[in-house]
Amino acid sequence: MKKLFKFLLVLTILVVVASCGTRQNGQLIGVMERPSWKGINPYGMVYVPSGTLHIGPSDQDVANTFVQRPKTISIQGFYMDDTEITNNEYRQFVYWVRDSLAHSLLDHYGEGGDEDAETEAIDWDYEIDWADESLDELFYQGDDKFAGKKELDVSKLEYEYQWFDWQKAAHDRVSNRTAHIKKDKIMVYPDTLVWVRDFAYSYNEPMTRNYFYHPAFDDYPVVGVDWRMSNAFCFWRTKLWNSYQAENGVNSEDFRLPTEHEWEYASRGGHDLAPFPWGGYYIRNAKGCLLANFKPGRGNYPEDGGLYTVKADAYFPNDYGLYNMAGNVAEWTSSSFHENAYSFIHDLNPDMRYDAKEDDAEAQKRKVIRGGSWKDIMVFLQTGTRHWEYQDTTKSYVGFRCALTFLGRSINDF
Repeated sequence: MKKLFKFLLVLTILVVVASCGTRQNGQLIGVMERPSWKGINPYGMVYVPSGTLHIGPSDQDVANTFVQRPKTISIQGFYMDDTEITNNEYRQFVYWVRDSLAHSLLDHYGEGGDEDAETEAIDWDYEIDWADESLDELFYQGDDKFAGKKELDVSKLEYEYQWFDWQKAAHDRVSNRTAHIKKDKIMVYPDTLVWVRDFAYSYNEPMTRNYFYHPAFDDYPVVGVDWRMSNAFCFWRTKLWNSYQAENGVNSEDFRLPTEHEWEYASRGGHDLAPFPWGGYYIRNAKGCLLANFKPGRGNYPEDGGLYTVKADAYFPNDYGLYNMAGNVAEWTSSSFHENAYSFIHDLNPDMRYDAKEDDAEAQKRKVIRGGSWKDIMVFLQTGTRHWEYQDTTKSYVGFRCALTFLGRSINDF
């Protein structure tokens, strides 16, 4: 009898609970059965809390350029990669593009998929037979072969990415949604020839042949990627993450390049007005050891421990846990470079962005890079120093890392 009573009691409770999910009984209680959200902790990223930042020169404006006028701003919390994107991490993107092309050529499509379908229709469980003649077009042929080697034709590795022009959509109330969806197709393989092109009368061919290819450099920052390639990587990384998270029904914000002021805020590690990521005014510690990978003196590259780049997690991180926010490689940001931007940008999550077209003036294609690199002098390593490169330019000293906007007030709320 007691067992029957307990069964009826449990059944009653279940009926009541179930009814609460479908009936509101006339009360304003919101939509029920919403997906739960407990925050995320992306692998390889660190949390940077919301805060206030005083931007501007952290030291004397040596060049008297006045492109870093003082201003107080506020930054929303976000995640940032603790290191620059490495060769091996970027290689995952390159191999994904390579394998998707191979699967397409071999007709490895899942049920309902066909050669005109999206790449999501590919059945990735198929094993690729690289000896199959159908894949010959992915490799150099005829006179393009060198020493008889079977080598991948990297010019075939193209990837189309998309972005939504939110600024245009916010100010255009006439056009339909399609007008604000932008697309671009780029070659994803890093430009390895930058090691030769960047330095006249200098023997750097071994770096061209080995830097992205050889496992010795797997944990070194990827270089030879322009601004568009960096954005394509972020788009691909977002799709990769969301395809996994789709089972839970809730996706996060998109991976993206940080704005220049997110980058500056993160680089200071919570120390306002700090000229360097480690907080001090000097480039050496008390023992005289250099604290970053840069060019300490004329013709003197190796004194800091690295002739070219070093591993992405070399040296000590700043107080947010971010490595090499000064030196090693300069880093792309999402921001467009304008000398007078500080005079009119907003004080809430400031960002100056311009979607440069192919036929725009060169000056409109400038994007902000931050942090200085292995071949730069000390002034470029300071947290407040602004510099730029053209968005379609590849360099042996420019890489990137991703950011991800935090959804919520604080990570402590979860």
